[in-house]
Amino acid sequence: MIFSTLEHILTHISFSTVSVVITLHLITLLVNEIVGLYNSLEKGMVVTFLCITGLLATRWVFWKHFPLSDLYESLIFLSWSFYLIHMILFFFKKEKKILSAITAPSAIFTQGFATSGLLTEMHQSAILVPALQSQWLMMHVSMMVLGYAALLCGSLLSVTLLIITFQKNLISIFDKQKQLLTGSFFFSEIQYMNDKSNINIVQNALPSSVRNYYRFQFIEQLDHWSYRVISLGFIFLTVGILSGAVWANEAWGSYWNWDPKETWAFITWIIFAIYLHIRTNQKLRGANSAIVAFIGFLIIWICYFGVNLLGIGLHSYGSFTL
Repeated sequence: MIFSTLEHILTHISFSTVSVVITLHLITLLVNEIVGLYNSLEKGMVVTFLCITGLLATRWVFWKHFPLSDLYESLIFLSWSFYLIHMILFFFKKEKKILSAITAPSAIFTQGFATSGLLTEMHQSAILVPALQSQWLMMHVSMMVLGYAALLCGSLLSVTLLIITFQKNLISIFDKQKQLLTGSFFFSEIQYMNDKSNINIVQNALPSSVRNYYRFQFIEQLDHWSYRVISLGFIFLTVGILSGAVWANEAWGSYWNWDPKETWAFITWIIFAIYLHIRTNQKLRGANSAIVAFIGFLIIWICYFGVNLLGIGLHSYGSFTL
């Protein structure tokens, strides 16, 4: 009774804090000058992280197993992983705001969805099925979820890179079209005003080149951190798949059964292996590798969330019904 009450209290505190944090995050996106709001946002993230940590610990002590036995607990652990990545970013002062713009919304919305009323029926844990009563539960599922969290964060950085690159290319296309139209209809006027506008052109070229330089530097940072975070997530995913194969051999007598969850996890591994291979080629870095990461982002959600909608296979204990 005490543990159940404590769990409800921590759930309500974390959900209330997340509601406030979402509001603060939206305000900081619109108004960058308010430093106090950003500090309040970070404090709210820390409070929510501590509440989720307490929630996971409470369920662990009360149910006497690591809280990763169903979709609700895995979602809570996924949001906890996002918060953990966000906390680690405090050590990187220069890139903290760039990376927290990705990790903060991911943690907030995942935890908000998990603690909302949509998964009320799954909030109550139960006795583990025989297949899950193993020490491999902590090793396999925690590595997989940590891998998903890191891969999602890295993929979102790549998506941001694609958006900025696409916006840059779109602007350049419109500029070229504008120049063509101007040259077609107002060639004589431009030739007449050419001498008078030389000074203005020189003055306007400098700010434009500076903007392009900072945009290029920002894209390079996004590509760099996307590669680093995805590499970390790929390691977690590899360890999770290997430990899952060993566990499957102990539980079901076979290392690999081509279960839907296993198949999509393998597809996810292949996609990000392709990303890491492409990223080693200097000519294919940037937008090309980011496209592969974006495909991987979609595949992760199919593997993690979409397969659970089917409710079939050896991993059906993690499914739910709409």
